[in-house]
Amino acid sequence: MFKLAHISDVHLGPLPSLSIQELFSKRITGFVNWHRNRRKHLFGSTLDLLLDDIRAHQADHPAVTGDLVNLASGIEIRAAAAWLRAFGDPANTSVVPGNHDAYVPGAYEKSMRAWYDYVRGDLAPPQWQDDRHIFPYLRVRGKVAIVGCSTAVATPPFAASGFFGARQARDTVNMLRAAGEAGLFRVVMIHHPPIRGATAFYKRMIGIRRFAAVISTGGAELVLHGHTHLNTLHWLRGRAAGAGRRHCLSLAGTRQRQAARRLQPLLHRRLSRRTGAQRRALQPQQGRRRGDAGKRRYFRALASPLNAFYAALESICEDIGPPSQHLPWRLLTLFGIFSGKRTIRATALPENGARR
Repeated sequence: MFKLAHISDVHLGPLPSLSIQELFSKRITGFVNWHRNRRKHLFGSTLDLLLDDIRAHQADHPAVTGDLVNLASGIEIRAAAAWLRAFGDPANTSVVPGNHDAYVPGAYEKSMRAWYDYVRGDLAPPQWQDDRHIFPYLRVRGKVAIVGCSTAVATPPFAASGFFGARQARDTVNMLRAAGEAGLFRVVMIHHPPIRGATAFYKRMIGIRRFAAVISTGGAELVLHGHTHLNTLHWLRGRAAGAGRRHCLSLAGTRQRQAARRLQPLLHRRLSRRTGAQRRALQPQQGRRRGDAGKRRYFRALASPLNAFYAALESICEDIGPPSQHLPWRLLTLFGIFSGKRTIRATALPENGARR
């Protein structure tokens, strides 16, 4: 049996001392957010307990789906590289970057250069090359094929969106097809959730339709993502005849305080076959209050034109490429910020088999 340990959104801390020049960018918003909000939800010992548990269960291959750092400063990137070296062997540890690992322009290249041994495929050159795309990558370990994809791009302030482009989609399809023909169990790692409505608009992945087409065409048995800091289970359905459902799993941030309170004997991801009754037991209880019906009617009437407007912007941004200073991305960011955190219901993962 192959044991895959999935962790995400490590957000190694505390924040280092930053110069005025480093803060004179989008980092100032993240710096303020850290001191006002994020550090209150992090618990120092959670990561150590988690790593001890992974070692105790002798996981074959840890999979880290992004956000190792907070503001992607040089000190943080080097500290993350040292943490990865202490965590595990690069040949048996796979990493994909998150939006915080590409927080400002230039940070993505610095991060990938420092963590290259953990983000390169089996056939990639042993040394970093500036002119070479490293995503997607393919690693074959036993009967498991691990495909790493990147959605990490530098975005404007107050945005945390990701981008999955056409070139990466084509290469991913080819890798998945080849792995499927070889009879391998295919695991796709990606940071942003490839599910519509899984997070707020300004945090979404641009290219969700493209990714869905990749999974439908190439095939995959498991998709692992992070970003939302929530324990969720989604299903991706294939369009091809006879295609079944694919697991799409997320988990809470590794250093979150709530994760520390919920530590169980096995805190990292373990996937097992479940019966229909067990899967139904994972559905969360949804209570309703008086007045909710009127609110739901109001937001349903408002959601249709807003969703149409957002879908048009999203389609434009998919075609013109990753975020920059052009107008559609600015509009998309503003629309996402002021539209609120509209999310869909996610199937919650259980704690000790109980409903949440």
